[in-house]
Amino acid sequence: MVYLDHVSATPVDPRVLAFAGRFLREEFGNPSTLYTIGLSSRQALEEARAKVAALVRAKNPATIVFTGSATESNNLAVRGTALRNRKDGKKLLVSAIEHISVLNPMKDLQKQGFELDMIPVDQEGVVDQGYIEDHISPDTTLVSVNYANDEIGTIEPIPEIARIVHEKGKYLHVNATAAAGRIPIDVEKDGIDLLTLSSNDLGGPRGAAALYIRPGVKVQSVMPGGGQERGLRSGTENIFAIAGMGEAARLAAEEMEVEMARERSIRDGLVRDILTIDESYLTGHPERRLPGHASFRFSRIEGESILLNLDTFFGIQIATGSACTSRTLEPSHVLLAIGLAHEEAHGSVVMTLGRSNVPEDVPYVADAMKQTVERLRAISPL
Repeated sequence: MVYLDHVSATPVDPRVLAFAGRFLREEFGNPSTLYTIGLSSRQALEEARAKVAALVRAKNPATIVFTGSATESNNLAVRGTALRNRKDGKKLLVSAIEHISVLNPMKDLQKQGFELDMIPVDQEGVVDQGYIEDHISPDTTLVSVNYANDEIGTIEPIPEIARIVHEKGKYLHVNATAAAGRIPIDVEKDGIDLLTLSSNDLGGPRGAAALYIRPGVKVQSVMPGGGQERGLRSGTENIFAIAGMGEAARLAAEEMEVEMARERSIRDGLVRDILTIDESYLTGHPERRLPGHASFRFSRIEGESILLNLDTFFGIQIATGSACTSRTLEPSHVLLAIGLAHEEAHGSVVMTLGRSNVPEDVPYVADAMKQTVERLRAISPL
C-alpha cells in the first residue's frame, strides 16, 4: 500500500502512542480533581499546552485552548469572535477557498444578521490582498484566511494579510490545520490573532485540537458548561489525545526542517513524472506550496474514477479534494474559485505525503497513474 492522503488522516506516530498510552491506563484521572492521578493529568495537560505553543512560537502557553477537533476550533474562532464583538460590527471576510468548517459557521451567522464577503483568489489560489484592503470596513469583525489550502497546497502571504487587517484594527483568524508541523509558523511574527491546529494532522490522536488566541482578543464560549479551558471549551479534557497532540507537536518541531526537505524531494519527483501525462495540469501555486503536497487535474476523466482505480488495482490511496466534502460529488468550491470550469474541477486529484512515503514511491505511483489515465480515457465518452 502507498498512502498519499495525509492531509485528511495521518497515522498516529508510534512514539506518540508510546508516550500517551499511560493516560489510558495508569494516569487516567480527571484534571479538575485534586488527588494524585488528577494532578498528574493536570500536569500532562499543561505540558502539552506548552509543547503546542512552542510549535507555533507562542510566547505564553496560556494562549492555547484545547478543543475536540479542528472544526470545533474553527467554530470557536469564528462564532466566538463574531458574537463576542458584534457590537463593533457584523461583517465577516473569508477567503473563497476556505475550508467548509470555517465557511459554514460564517454562513450560519448570516442567518443571524451578519454580512459575509468572499475574498477572491487568483488562478494559483493566492488571495487578493487589495480586495481585503478595499473591503475591510468599520463594521468588519473578523477576517479568516487559511495558512495553506488542503486541496491545492497554496501557502498564503499571512504576514502581509495580517498587516492589512491590523492597520484597520480588526482580528485575523488563520486555519493552519494543513500547514502546522509541515512548515514553520510564528504567530508573533506572522501577526495572527487566532490560529486553528489539529492533533491528527500532526501525527497525534484524533479527538484533540487547539485554538491559539492572542492576548487581548475577545472571544466568547460556544459550548458553556463546567468552565474548562478558560471557560471557552467546557467538558472534561481528553488527556490521552491532548498529551498525544503535545508530543506530536514536539516531534514535528524537532524534525520539521529535515522532513520538509525529504517530502519536497519526493513531491517534486511526483510532479515531474505525472506532468508527462498528456493533458495533465498542476493545480495551486507551483512554488509557494506545502512541501508534501501535489495536486493535479486531468482532462476528460473523473477524479473519483482515478481514485478508485488506483486503490483497486495498485493499492494507492489518494484524494479528490477535501475529505469533508468528498461524498457530495459536487465540484470543489476551491477549484471553482481558482477559475476552473465544472468539468475541469471534476478531474482533480490530491496527493499528500507523510513519514511513511519514500523516494521509491515516485516511479510506482507515476506509472500507475499513467496506466490509470490511459485506461479511463479509453472508455470515456468524452
